[in-house]
Amino acid sequence: MPEYLYKHPKTGKVISLIQSIHDKHEYIDEKGVKWDRVFTAPELNTEGSLKTDCTAQQFSEYVGKRKGTIGDLFDRSKELSEKRQKVLGKDPLKEKYYKNWSKKRKGKRHPLDRD
Repeated sequence: MPEYLYKHPKTGKVISLIQSIHDKHEYIDEKGVKWDRVFTAPELNTEGSLKTDCTAQQFSEYVGKRKGTIGDLFDRSKELSEKRQKVLGKDPLKEKYYKNWSKKRKGKRHPLDRD
């Protein structure tokens, strides 16, 4: 089902809702405030249904259905990391990896952790 964005008219907070194409596309919160719908440009995903913010399990399932080499897997992983950095300003999966790596080594920083 498609995802629709709604913006609060006073606070500017944006939320996303999954709604059927047949639903009435409006959102009224518990206080009775009708939120404004946010229209965005449609995006084309030529790589299948893998989103930028996918979990490790979703990534594993995605690559399990594809053919290719381990190098292809590393390239795809790098592309997703770059997309997360572009969208979120940081890559939370990479940060989590660096944090766990450091924790296992009594606080030593990962050689590629540049922040």
